[in-house]
Amino acid sequence: MDDGAKRYWIWGQDRVASGPMAFSELVAAARRERLPRETWVFNDQNRVWLPAASLPELEGLFCSQPGVASVPSVGTTLAARPALRPGSLRRIKILAGLDEAQLAVFLRYVEVEHFQPFTHVVRAGEHGDAMYLVLQGELRASLYIDGQESILATLTVGDFFGEVSVLDQGPRSADVIANEPSVLLKVSAAAFQDLVREVPTLAAPLLVALSRAVVRRVRVLTRRYQDSIHFARVAGAVSPVR
Repeated sequence: MDDGAKRYWIWGQDRVASGPMAFSELVAAARRERLPRETWVFNDQNRVWLPAASLPELEGLFCSQPGVASVPSVGTTLAARPALRPGSLRRIKILAGLDEAQLAVFLRYVEVEHFQPFTHVVRAGEHGDAMYLVLQGELRASLYIDGQESILATLTVGDFFGEVSVLDQGPRSADVIANEPSVLLKVSAAAFQDLVREVPTLAAPLLVALSRAVVRRVRVLTRRYQDSIHFARVAGAVSPVR
């Protein structure tokens, strides 16, 4: 059996085996630092569980220091590694229901980004390919209508935005601008797809939480639309005094 035909399973921190995956997927996970050297990996060729760093086919992908992955090749892009404790992510509303092990796994799929006041995070109409979770700071979502900025929402610690872009990679619906120094966790569409494929038991509760949040927002928007229609009809029914 050649390397391309091998199939592997990974024993995750959620204590569930994920797989099967091809060798190329296993290498990609190691290069993105989503496969710690101590992770148990099962190879269906030799029928044995081994730590990732002990697999001959992954030789050279890990440093000699325990728990640290090396940069595997020139040109490989690795996500910024967040220097965060998993428990600190519980301030994010959609992550509050995850346990410590699940949060530790989730950290492998995010990037940390810092924004200064008056800096755009996203712009309306631009291609969207990531969602953001607010870890620190404050931002505003707004649109320019008739040349004036109209603030749609203020985003604070625990909030998130851009979740639709993770699903459809469509254009952004509004600007999001930092009001003060802010720290955000970025989840790219590609990283989220990797999460769904590699750790489905973690992706499932996240998708449920996202769905509930989207439903709440739709209900709020529907109510606002109803109120605006009611106001317009009432205003139109009142004739000016002549």
